[in-house]
Amino acid sequence: MTPALALLDRGGAMIWAIAALSVVALAVIVWKVWRLVRLGAWGGARAEAAVAVYRTRGEGPGPGGGLRLRVVRAAVGAAGDARFGPEAAREETERVARRCLLEAREGLRILDVIVTVAPLLGLLGTVLGMIGAFQALQATGARADPAVLAGGIWEALLTTAAGMGVAIPAAMALAWFEAVIDRMAGDMEDLATQVFLAGR
Repeated sequence: MTPALALLDRGGAMIWAIAALSVVALAVIVWKVWRLVRLGAWGGARAEAAVAVYRTRGEGPGPGGGLRLRVVRAAVGAAGDARFGPEAAREETERVARRCLLEAREGLRILDVIVTVAPLLGLLGTVLGMIGAFQALQATGARADPAVLAGGIWEALLTTAAGMGVAIPAAMALAWFEAVIDRMAGDMEDLATQVFLAGR
């Protein structure tokens, strides 16, 4: 048995649950990075170029592009639509931007749950392990072997360490994703404002 499997075996059911959460967290993080790349989270240059073209020549962006370009396209379309007044055009652009940001935030709730649940599972495993260790101590009475008791305690504490080991990287990834999405939101607002100012 490998050392990793031996630790999983000694940690009990809770550490297996934490290990499953770690697999889910890793899968969500990899998928989220891929998804944000597909949505153009780090590709704002094309949207900025489209706004520059609109401001100089009055031409809207072509099809395709990421979320920023989708908001620029909505702003250009709303600004040029005779059915919309200035306020309605901004509201329509905000509606599109909100939908884009919801799409960008997809999957973050799973990471948020893992950040919360993993340490709690670790703590639960530790409490259950300590209960077992003290029950063994009570059963042996005065003949208790300190080495056996210490072994039971470190096995119990193993789940807390595992829970923290899963929660900390997941929390860091979640904070990074939220920062990327917040930057996208700021860029969308700035680009849409430039479109509306150019249309005056």
